Amino acid sequence: MRIPKKERQHRLGALLDENPFMTDEELSKHFRVSVQTIRLDRLECGIPELRERLKSVATRSLEAELKSMQSDEVFGEIVDIELDRRAVSIFDVTSDHVFQRSGIARGHHLFAQANSLAVAVLNDDLALTVDSKLHFHRPVRAGDRVIARAIVNYDLSTGRRTVVEITSSVENELVFSGEFQMYRSGTDTRRETK
Repeated sequence: MRIPKKERQHRLGALLDENPFMTDEELSKHFRVSVQTIRLDRLECGIPELRERLKSVATRSLEAELKSMQSDEVFGEIVDIELDRRAVSIFDVTSDHVFQRSGIARGHHLFAQANSLAVAVLNDDLALTVDSKLHFHRPVRAGDRVIARAIVNYDLSTGRRTVVEITSSVENELVFSGEFQMYRSGTDTRRETK
């Protein structure tokens, strides 16, 4: 059943508030309309294209300055961050990131995105990866957009160590997950969970 235009536009706005990283192609599949219809809906609603939405989110996010590394040292692009709590980065996989024969992304790129996000999310001058447990759930290919989300888990923190959990997905499907045990230079990294 086709959704009326006004209702579709209302749902489009709500969906993009929840997930501003969706492409026009993903939105057209979600609403079962053409990409052109989505573009027209966005235009009528004053919703910018993906690139502009990402710039807007990134500008707001990086106002909280990274302490443990420079923003240009992060593998991928941080688009949302709350130091010592959570962070999100995006990595667009190109043909340079995949094996020529299979077209599958090299695992070290997914690891680099996750590891650098685990370092960046910590509000400390020095943060280093001590240990990690990784799971590759499915292959990633050229053209995929990998969205990595970091959650700082203080329940597992002891002394100068903090656990950062990373989940990476492509089109809302889990492709990679990892648990990164991080060393911090601060004297006491234990925090109360809120």
